[in-house]
Amino acid sequence: MGRYTGPKERLSRREGVNLNLKGARSFSDKAGIKRKPFPPGQHGNARRARLSNYGLQLREKQKVKRTYGLREKQFKNIYVEANRRAKISNLDKGLEFLRILELRLDNVLYLAGLAPSRAASRQYIVHGHVLLNGKKFSVPSFEVKEGDTVELKSAKLAPSEKFFPVPDWLESKDTKVRVARLPIRDEIDEGIRENLIIEYYSR
Repeated sequence: MGRYTGPKERLSRREGVNLNLKGARSFSDKAGIKRKPFPPGQHGNARRARLSNYGLQLREKQKVKRTYGLREKQFKNIYVEANRRAKISNLDKGLEFLRILELRLDNVLYLAGLAPSRAASRQYIVHGHVLLNGKKFSVPSFEVKEGDTVELKSAKLAPSEKFFPVPDWLESKDTKVRVARLPIRDEIDEGIRENLIIEYYSR
């Protein structure tokens, strides 16, 4: 199955939260979740059914997967890798899972405000507009390390306006961003309930 090419705001409405998939539009009053704050479909405006434990886990997994723009196989592989690291180094599995997601090259470029959305960030990288430690790099899923520097080759590609502050674990200047340190849990989206995703894949 290939990447999702359908209406992006439909995904935000399905999950009931703004996934910020449409760049500047997601932060404006035109955002689909603000105009139609109910799930898509013929019966979307009807009363929502109460979800089971499995339903809650599934919805959380789908929400985070869609936020980062990943396919199911990619997402599960990240869980498997986080589980492996947690066992080897006796680390918190949930935090390790979120760190792998946050440290993806496309996500770092987006969080630094150098791309209007994660989808645009991936496109910039694949098309060769991004330098990693001074060298052209074209793999959006690459996990950057502490001390790595990411640079957008053309300032014209960067959005003219920033809609959220750059996280403290990133040092951003002009079209460059440096990973100063690894993110801690409080610096990662508080709306993510990673425990539900861990439970989903641990079944």
